Amino acid sequence: MGAGAGVVIEQLRQGLPAEAVLTDPDVTAAYARDQAGFCPAGTPGVVVLPRTVEQVRHVMRTATATRTPVVPQGARTGLSGGANASDGCIVLSLVKMDRILEISPVDRLAVVEPGVVNADLSRAVAAHGLSYPPDPSSWEECTIGGNIGTASGGLCCVKYGVTAEYVLGLDVVLADGRLLSTGRRTAKGVAGYDLTRLFVGSEGSLGVVVRAVLALRPEPPRSLALAAEFPTVEAACDAVCRIMGGGGGVDGAGRGGGDPAHTPALLELMDRTTLRAVNDLTRMGLPETTEALLLAGFDTPDAAADLAAVAGLCKAAGATEVVPAEDAAESELLLAARRSALVALDRVKGTTMIDDVCVPRSRLADLLKGVAAVADRNGLTIGVLAHAGDGNSHPTVCFDASDPDEAARARASFDEIMALGLELGGTITGEHGVGLLKKEWLARELGPVGLELQRGVKQVFDPLGLLNPGKLF
Repeated sequence: MGAGAGVVIEQLRQGLPAEAVLTDPDVTAAYARDQAGFCPAGTPGVVVLPRTVEQVRHVMRTATATRTPVVPQGARTGLSGGANASDGCIVLSLVKMDRILEISPVDRLAVVEPGVVNADLSRAVAAHGLSYPPDPSSWEECTIGGNIGTASGGLCCVKYGVTAEYVLGLDVVLADGRLLSTGRRTAKGVAGYDLTRLFVGSEGSLGVVVRAVLALRPEPPRSLALAAEFPTVEAACDAVCRIMGGGGGVDGAGRGGGDPAHTPALLELMDRTTLRAVNDLTRMGLPETTEALLLAGFDTPDAAADLAAVAGLCKAAGATEVVPAEDAAESELLLAARRSALVALDRVKGTTMIDDVCVPRSRLADLLKGVAAVADRNGLTIGVLAHAGDGNSHPTVCFDASDPDEAARARASFDEIMALGLELGGTITGEHGVGLLKKEWLARELGPVGLELQRGVKQVFDPLGLLNPGKLF
């Protein structure tokens, strides 16, 4: 801490309740990191848990006056090290700011504090016949503030889009304690630069979100799903292209085949390695010849008809078995395999490193083939589960963390997959963020001009470099 730990803590206590300032090292250590591996974490100097906007402003004014770094945090479910503490920092945990301030069915919006849990918001708006579509896999734990910080996604992104598309406006406490309001409550609005979108995905490096205005949608019908088994990942990816681009698949330029395209509510893929792990965990009984499993779901008024059409496309692409659900309960059983995938892969070697690479849908097969080659070269088990409908895949490296050589090969394979994603015209992260884990790769993706401009934006909002230092770039 720039002014000394004692001075900073004393100043914080002047504007915060005693219970909101945590200094016991055994307690503050629990706030040191998120769920990412291979990312260093420092020792917090103090952890604060404000409940009001004014208390957050006091924290930031204190940080600026004492030149103390601040690391904003939500539920710490992130996978990139973006919430990891730096030595001597103030960890600013926003989990106590957890009120849903307003739900407006007429304006189809909700106003929430950053500590609101995603699933709690979804359940609250469902009581009004509305939905908040972004659904990260950690939705029962992750907070809206964290979702905004990382621009997170989820299974339904193929139809409904990611968090950024639902953030209408924000209240943000800046590094010096000033309060900035961005955006709107209206259905449309194009006044000035879009500062709201700038904060979404900024990982707490530009300001601290203390209130969000979120767009809502009418609650859709219950989804129906199908599962399709394929003898190769190429066939499964061909089915994805047929579903999204028209029944004839795609040509070398990524053009569709001319038949009507479909808009599933979810379109998920699991490769052979992931399926074997899920089979071992759940005893699903999938045939050993299944190399890829595709799950498609529709929440349209005539979901059964959509499933029938997609079943035909899967069979045309080479599916060996297609199992459509007859009702929502059967659909949930089919999707249980996808939801258990990460737990199943964790059991393979004890440690997993989850990648997050997004490529054009037309290159998804190339990515999966490339990941298999990376696994072979490094002598590792790498399972792939993908939001296939939007090209966002999660190659998951399984390794023994107690074996230094194997851990080094796991890190090397991670980097090879990053390089492959960029080579295929993709991006290093579709929904997990950059944090510490992908700093080097962000620089490669942006290029020198892009990196210079992004650092310039950071300088405008945080000239002293106090907010989440060392993250992104």
